[in-house]
Amino acid sequence: MKTGFVYSTEYLKHSTEVNHPECAGRLEAILERLTKTGTLAKLEEITPKPVAEEWIATIHDKKYIESVKRYCETGIRLVDFDTQISKESFDVAKLAVGGVLKAIDKVQVGEIQNAFCAVRPPGHHAEADKIMGFCLFNNVAIGAKYLQQKYGLKKIAIVDFDVHHGNGTQNSFYNDDSVLFISSHQVPLYPGSGMEFERGAGKGKGFTLNIPLKPESEDIHILEKYFNLVIPKLEEFKPEFILISAGFDAHILDPLSNLRVSTECFGKITQMLKSVAEKCCEGKIVATLEGGYNLKALGESVESHIKVLANI
Repeated sequence: MKTGFVYSTEYLKHSTEVNHPECAGRLEAILERLTKTGTLAKLEEITPKPVAEEWIATIHDKKYIESVKRYCETGIRLVDFDTQISKESFDVAKLAVGGVLKAIDKVQVGEIQNAFCAVRPPGHHAEADKIMGFCLFNNVAIGAKYLQQKYGLKKIAIVDFDVHHGNGTQNSFYNDDSVLFISSHQVPLYPGSGMEFERGAGKGKGFTLNIPLKPESEDIHILEKYFNLVIPKLEEFKPEFILISAGFDAHILDPLSNLRVSTECFGKITQMLKSVAEKCCEGKIVATLEGGYNLKALGESVESHIKVLANI
């Protein structure tokens, strides 16, 4: 079975101002790289559909969803100190979630092996009732709820290797033992959460694993953490499906972080996660784009990630 690739030119309509790091050029850089190297032709392209708001409401408060809609209708550009929107952003954000859910459907019914979702806006900072860090709706968290409620899955793992801690995702499942959330990220860095002592609460205690990385950490430091901490935790949990918040802003060239991760390292991390998926859940993985703001590094890193997923 092929690897799916979710993309739509509609994602480019979430418009941010010149020089804003989360720009349409990110997806254009990914498409250019995958097309130039012939990788795109080996993937199964998936056209997304907008998600029903009832699925967004599995993570986000209904009043919050309405407020995002109103913000976009009024054309307000700056929602917080770094998150920008346009009139099209609400519909684009719904399409981003819809792309992730369509990829999940195709993997779950066996039409494709796994998938990468080249969507925007990203999602892992979005809280139940708060826009944060370029994010409107939490794509991957909604995906986990979708797997639970539509397909009845009991054990879902979310692995977030974006350089920024996935605070919104963590808080969505902090008291939940059915979702294992793992995040590796630079500390100190935005949003200021994701310390080792944040391990979950109530019945969810022990089902959150945060791996803070010091500035200037290199491939060897991150790969050691994945080998010794992430993979054993996943194998112990035995997920039925793995979702990945695939941020590529830990790259050495990225302007928003201070890690020194190579392009090839993203492929190595992906191979580790893929091996666990093959052992535990028939290889079922859906990855969704989060960060990555050096356009050349982003295109190359996404390709490194996808080539492992697709075994090419």
